[in-house]
Amino acid sequence: MTINCKGQLIDLTIPKVMGILNLTPDSFYDGGVYKNNADILKQVDKMLNEGADFIDIGAYSSRPNAAHITEKEELQRLLPIIKLLTDAFPDVLISVDTFRSEIAKQSINAGACMINDISAGKMDENMLTTIAELKIPYIMMHMKGTPQNMQQNVRYEHLMKEILFYFSERIAAARTLGIVDVIVDPGFGFSKTTAQNYELLKNLELFKMLEKPLLVGFSRKSMIYKPLHTSAAQALNGTTVLNTLALQKNATILRVHDVKEAKECIELTQQLNL
Repeated sequence: MTINCKGQLIDLTIPKVMGILNLTPDSFYDGGVYKNNADILKQVDKMLNEGADFIDIGAYSSRPNAAHITEKEELQRLLPIIKLLTDAFPDVLISVDTFRSEIAKQSINAGACMINDISAGKMDENMLTTIAELKIPYIMMHMKGTPQNMQQNVRYEHLMKEILFYFSERIAAARTLGIVDVIVDPGFGFSKTTAQNYELLKNLELFKMLEKPLLVGFSRKSMIYKPLHTSAAQALNGTTVLNTLALQKNATILRVHDVKEAKECIELTQQLNL
C-alpha cells in the first residue's frame, strides 16, 4: 500500500506518523503556542528528528464551536509557513488541514504535498475536482455538519454502518474523478459522543473493507481526558494507549502532537509481526 507524494512513493506497509503543527490561536491543546518563525522551526525540527513522516499544518481550528475565519486569513497564516518549512527542510512532506479548495490549490502550489479535509469535500463543492487536478494524496474525514455545530449532530441509527456508507460514497465520488491516493479518517471526536468514539475504536478493523489507508487522530482529545477526569495536558499516556490499540486494528497513519511516543508505539507493535 503506497501513496505518491511529490513523486516519492511512501510505503504504508509500516505505519507512519503525522506530526501536528497548529497555526491557530484557539486549538484545544496547542493553540497559540507557536507565535513566531523561530518557535515553528524549532518544533518542526523536533518532530522530524523524532521520526515524523509528515507535518500536518492547520490554520483553521476545527475544535467544537471554533471561531470561523475567512479564506484570506487562513491563507495569510498558511502560505508563509509552508515557504518557511520548505526552505528550511527541503525534503519535508507537508499536509495541509483545510476544507477549502482554493486554500488546497495555493498550498500545494506553495510546496505542500497532501490535503487533509475534515469534510471529505462536503463543505466545498470544488474540493474533489481540485484534488483530481492536483493529483495529490487526499485525506477524507467523517464529520456531520460543521465544526461550529458538529457536537449537535451525534444521532445515528447504526454508527458503523452509517460511517462506512459515508466513506464508500465519498470514495466512489473521488474515484469517478480519477483521485487515486485516498486516505480515510474516521473522525474521532467529530460529531461523536465519547461512547460513540469508543464504539468506533472497538470496530476499527471494519475499515479494512474500504481497502484504503486508515489515519487515526486521538491525540490528547476529550475522549481520553474526560473518562480519566484530567485534561489535554495530561492525556499523553492515554493517547499512547489508544494509538497502540488502533495499530493493532490496522491503522496506517497516527496523527499526533507527540511524535516520539507515537513512533515508539509503531516500533513496538511491529515487533509482534517479526
